[in-house]
Amino acid sequence: MKVGYAKQLHEDLYLKKYIKEKLYHSGISRVEIERAGQKLKIIIYTARPGIIIGKKGAEVENLKKSIELVIGKQVSIDIKEIRKPELDAQLVAENIAMQIEKRVAYRRAMKKSVLSSLRFGAQGVKIACSGRLSGAEIARAEWYKEGRVPLHTFRADIDYGFAESKTTYGIIGVKVWIYKGDVLPESKGPA
Repeated sequence: MKVGYAKQLHEDLYLKKYIKEKLYHSGISRVEIERAGQKLKIIIYTARPGIIIGKKGAEVENLKKSIELVIGKQVSIDIKEIRKPELDAQLVAENIAMQIEKRVAYRRAMKKSVLSSLRFGAQGVKIACSGRLSGAEIARAEWYKEGRVPLHTFRADIDYGFAESKTTYGIIGVKVWIYKGDVLPESKGPA
């Protein structure tokens, strides 16, 4: 039984939020935290590793020092590149949210993202936007789907992402599901 699980969970959530806010424009998909005693290993999955690393690793060092100051533990940071950001649901959702903030028509942003994901090899994409779309008085939800997205199938490899767009009318939520095919379990032979 782990001691201080709740404390560690809160620390992890705080760190993830801190990193996301600090490196907002560098296309971060997810942050993983591994613990070994008093040491922390932070793995950042990003579409643009160059922005996070900086010149000769200067940005990464600054980030490392600021995190060590905040939590008072030894930290090592690993940065992994996402080769196809069009197939990462979180990045697609954040991209659409950013476009909506820049006053691009939400339908156009959704369609464009769906088509680019399919072009990069997704078998199906579903995008939902909800809130006061294009400043309407009454909030509603609209979605756009291309291909198949079998949400009721366990073996389906579906990536999910969510982002919020803060507009002058209020917050618009963007949800993205990307179906990449089936994950087939390894056969264990006759039972």
